[in-house]
Amino acid sequence: MTRRATLAGISAGLLLLGCTVGAPTESEPKRRSAPVSGPSADATTTAEAIGLLRAGTAFVDQTSFRSDVDIASQVAALSHSDNVHKRSIGTISTPGGGIEIRMIDDEVYMKIGLPMRGVGDGWMVLDPARVPSDFALSFAPGRNDFGGSGRLIDAIVTARANGSQITGTIDATRIGAGNGISFQPPPGGALPDGARSHAFRATLDTEGRLVSFLIPEASGLPNASLRYSDFGMTVTVARPPGAVAAPDALYPQLGLGGGR
Repeated sequence: MTRRATLAGISAGLLLLGCTVGAPTESEPKRRSAPVSGPSADATTTAEAIGLLRAGTAFVDQTSFRSDVDIASQVAALSHSDNVHKRSIGTISTPGGGIEIRMIDDEVYMKIGLPMRGVGDGWMVLDPARVPSDFALSFAPGRNDFGGSGRLIDAIVTARANGSQITGTIDATRIGAGNGISFQPPPGGALPDGARSHAFRATLDTEGRLVSFLIPEASGLPNASLRYSDFGMTVTVARPPGAVAAPDALYPQLGLGGGR
């Protein structure tokens, strides 16, 4: 992570990525978010831009897709999902190791390749009823965007569309926990003031689908990106042989909420 940003709950991050942000030191002066060029976006232009972004994520319920999430080029999540046919396969890469997830119908398989208390390194079968609410692993509408674009769109403060480009500001304190990008304050602290008006840039493809949502490094937050691609590609997922029931120790360590 850049500067004093560290990943929260790497051992439990899986497809849910989060960043705990430390306050700048005296030798690290506060950096402000880059201003959005052009006139300030009023309520009407913001609503229109948000409407384009929401329409641009309709593919989540209509076709297969690939999502890529990256935080500071240190932590990356990749998934191939087909919500229509209930198939998904994903990986997360961190400096400390990698994690794999496979989903077939109502079955969730997981293999963890980094240290986690009381959890082995083989394939496990999860009990969906025991997975904490902030760690969504579901094909249900509203919970099936493994890139987490909906949470980013919900946090937009101002936005303006210019052709296929949408720029504006986002309140990082409103993103909350969930699949994809999430910025969390340090224990007992708060996110920097600039996080409430942080620049972003999104891009739509020629069919109006959201293909990128970029958050630059500024105001104490690291750079982060979400990208979608491979629309309509076949997603093939095989049940891993030898998978065993996940141990009780796993569930409290899932998600940013510590199993709450």
